[in-house]
Amino acid sequence: MITVNAVGDICPIPVVKTKKALGELNGPGQIEVFVDNETAMKNVTKMAKNSGAKTEQEVLEEGRYRILITVGESVQNTRTNEGDGRMEQTKVPALVSDRDPVCRTCVGTVVSVGSDRMGDGSDELGHILMKSFIFAVTQLDELPDKMIFYNGGARLTVEGSESLEDLRNLEEQGVEILTCGTCLDYYGLKEKLAVGGVTNMYSIVEILQSSVSVIRP
Repeated sequence: MITVNAVGDICPIPVVKTKKALGELNGPGQIEVFVDNETAMKNVTKMAKNSGAKTEQEVLEEGRYRILITVGESVQNTRTNEGDGRMEQTKVPALVSDRDPVCRTCVGTVVSVGSDRMGDGSDELGHILMKSFIFAVTQLDELPDKMIFYNGGARLTVEGSESLEDLRNLEEQGVEILTCGTCLDYYGLKEKLAVGGVTNMYSIVEILQSSVSVIRP
């Protein structure tokens, strides 16, 4: 049996840890996962069920939960979008593809980020969710081709950003990171850009127009 301790971990780390454990299992067996909140328990359970496994939940004490995952057959890797924040994804017919000779200039998946926070309501929570969102992108089975940052999103690619490590990791794996130059100038951050390159609005429109899939947090 594999034990995953995700107590104290914020979303989406419990799901990521459990998914990695499923990959290590590589056949019949069991995994027990410990978390400290009900939301994490539900997210881990949903991911495991989507993988074809059976699950059992147990409340050990206040603030401590156990999920027992039983795998009867080999588990295939599946893409999951878990977390408190929801991704909005727009798809274009499969005929349009960056590998399709009919559309050689097309881009695959683009992540479009227009703020340094995710959702409306609490700014503090919004910052936490955005940081988790970018980390979650690093854990996708299939990474996006490009990530575009504009308006308040430009703050995520400059010195001092808590997401720099994750963005540099994505860039090293071939994801193109682009930040709006006008936005950097407006916020006085052009000299502080710490990852990726600078782009302009026309290029942003071209990229979005030619993309097969656009994800907006």
